[in-house]
Amino acid sequence: MALKPLFYKISQPQEIRESHNKQHKLPHIHVKHQDDEVIVKIPDGDVLEGSIPTSKMKLLQAWIELHKEELMADWKLAVSGEQPFKIDPLR
Repeated sequence: MALKPLFYKISQPQEIRESHNKQHKLPHIHVKHQDDEVIVKIPDGDVLEGSIPTSKMKLLQAWIELHKEELMADWKLAVSGEQPFKIDPLR
């Protein structure tokens, strides 16, 4: 999947999918910034694994807060096998 900038050089979530690993099916997103990747629980923004720079993490958590309902709706679509909707970037 080609990644498009989400905001401030943070790539849009790579995946919203049902997890079959240690996240134990928790709703989450995978986000990349340069060579760093973080897996963040939705809708609360807690880090499950990995890291990105603190300043970028604060922006990501603000974005999650603004779009938590959309993220959860997309999660439900993804786990039911449907295509998630695009979510607007932070402006």
